[in-house]
Amino acid sequence: MKTSLFLSSIVSLAVSAAAWAENPVLEIDLSAPTKPVSPTFHGLMTEEINFSYDGGLYAELIRNRAFLDKEGTPEHWSLIEAPGAKAEMKVIDTHPLTDKLPNSLELTIASASPGQRVALANEGYWGIPVRPNTAYQATFYVRGAVTEMNKAGKVMQERFSSPLHVSLESADGGKVLAQAETAPVNAHWQKFEVTLKTGADVTPSAANKFVISAENPGTLWLSLVSLFPPTYKDRANGTRIDIMEKLAAMKPKFLRFPGGNYVEGDTLWERFDWKAMHGPLPFRPGHRSCWNYRSTDGMGLLEFMGWCEDLNMKPVLAVYAGYSLRHQAVEAGPLLEPYVQDALDEIEYLTADAKTSYWGSLRAKDGHPAPFTLKYIEIGNEDQFDHTYSYDARFTQFYDAIKAKHPELQLIATAPIKSRQPDVIDDHFYRSAEGFIKDIHHYDNHDRKGPKIFVGEWASREGSPTTNLNAAIGDAAWMTGMERNADLIVLHSYAPLFVNVNPGGMQWKSNLIGYDALNSYGSPSYYAQVMFNNNIGDSIPKMELKAAPEVRLPYSATVDSKTHTLFVKLVNPGAAEQTVRIDTKGASNIAAQGEAIKLSGGNPEDTNSITEPNKIAPVTCQVQGISASFPFTLKPYSVVVLRMHAE
Repeated sequence: MKTSLFLSSIVSLAVSAAAWAENPVLEIDLSAPTKPVSPTFHGLMTEEINFSYDGGLYAELIRNRAFLDKEGTPEHWSLIEAPGAKAEMKVIDTHPLTDKLPNSLELTIASASPGQRVALANEGYWGIPVRPNTAYQATFYVRGAVTEMNKAGKVMQERFSSPLHVSLESADGGKVLAQAETAPVNAHWQKFEVTLKTGADVTPSAANKFVISAENPGTLWLSLVSLFPPTYKDRANGTRIDIMEKLAAMKPKFLRFPGGNYVEGDTLWERFDWKAMHGPLPFRPGHRSCWNYRSTDGMGLLEFMGWCEDLNMKPVLAVYAGYSLRHQAVEAGPLLEPYVQDALDEIEYLTADAKTSYWGSLRAKDGHPAPFTLKYIEIGNEDQFDHTYSYDARFTQFYDAIKAKHPELQLIATAPIKSRQPDVIDDHFYRSAEGFIKDIHHYDNHDRKGPKIFVGEWASREGSPTTNLNAAIGDAAWMTGMERNADLIVLHSYAPLFVNVNPGGMQWKSNLIGYDALNSYGSPSYYAQVMFNNNIGDSIPKMELKAAPEVRLPYSATVDSKTHTLFVKLVNPGAAEQTVRIDTKGASNIAAQGEAIKLSGGNPEDTNSITEPNKIAPVTCQVQGISASFPFTLKPYSVVVLRMHAE
């Protein structure tokens, strides 16, 4: 009898497995207890990499605007001499605009006249993008020489007091696309501002240059030369419209800044020093980033907060915690105290009342009288790479100091620690798509009694410069696992966010959004993010996939309690169609018609590019015949979001 029962159970299991292999079943029980979805679940992680800010999101068009990119060389600037004109240019440090910007570009014009100009041209970040009917705002500082003679009465330096001509021109100089003229230059530093308005006949192009020219002999000095196109929400010193629109489409709930390695810098003196990154641009020195190019620091602390305001995101502020990438670590104790104080000052700058706080009053002076609201502070970045193993002690010192003044703040640790229990732990994952697919249950049985989780950096690293369809499938698979555990994972953000696709613009392959000077596009992974982020509820129902072991079908589901929308996410990483039966329990009313948003392609290596920005993009279609139990078929290599009404 026992043997018979045993054989019967084997047969039953075999039949069930065979049925699931042919048609796996996703069971969703809406009557069972649910788990909450974190209100800040999905967001953005950003740092200066791949020319993310300068040459990317930050709308500044002039490259090497303060002549600091390469010592002694006016890199990205060129001298133009008309026939019969003669001049020379060089970078000097004897005529500083401010103590923070010590260099200026000296232009000595030996001969020039009307029609025989001398000009300085900037090539921008792989070109100056110009569009029709567009106003560009140019600003720069100029100082002209006074007449100087030696003891013998010989003129050593010719006085320069003439106006300058400012223009946008085609790269070959054959067309002037917009132009303006300044007031006369004098012997003191002056700030000139002109508007360059293009006509309706201008063809959109990045093959252009920015030009400042003169038609008189003499010597002058230039500093902090800037050119801005129209910016997102018309912010001064603002961001690029097309890229911000793509970010807005993702509906991010938070911004983690100033990002990963950019927080630390290669060395202590190349860290993200927020005190050097606020206030007027002439007082921001800039610094070398850890990705081998110089940052202007035009994107400073208030610009990041403005970014949050513009996209209605919560700030997740990372503070420098005493560790830099070349294995420089500050010993906890008195040596670390200045960095702890910097963090406290930074928090006060952002959150304190302008009338009662020095740092709050400075924020108001910088242009934002109202305080900001902070909830999350991340202490350091990837401190597991600190070979001195000092993070536990460093975190403890920051933790105690911040909690003493700001007990309301949630503190994020970037590596395991023992001395204190952080509120949140930051996990990072860079894998192949297959690696993510195999690990979709990573957090299913994670301890709910300890710290919450921030998956602060993650990505399937396939495709270059932006990801391909296979990476998007791996990303979507990983997101289903995070979404099923969105009660534990309070924040998650893909990285890196941006890449300039021009030669020399990329330091890290497989990125979310690509661009050149003129255009931008979203990768397949970007569209997977848009699909997931735009279709998520506030609770996680009980769910289970019943399928044979060989079936690979990443899944998740959430419910919007206000609209009674059930969002079901499914991923088919295989080369064949996959049908799944969706069984929904606990709903008395299920609408027969729903909607499916699908991302798919014929080849997992297919991708998007500047020239084919929508080769892999979502399509939306109506779904008929929805009921408490119905079959749904996924195309090969596909990601699907199914929207159902169920109450």
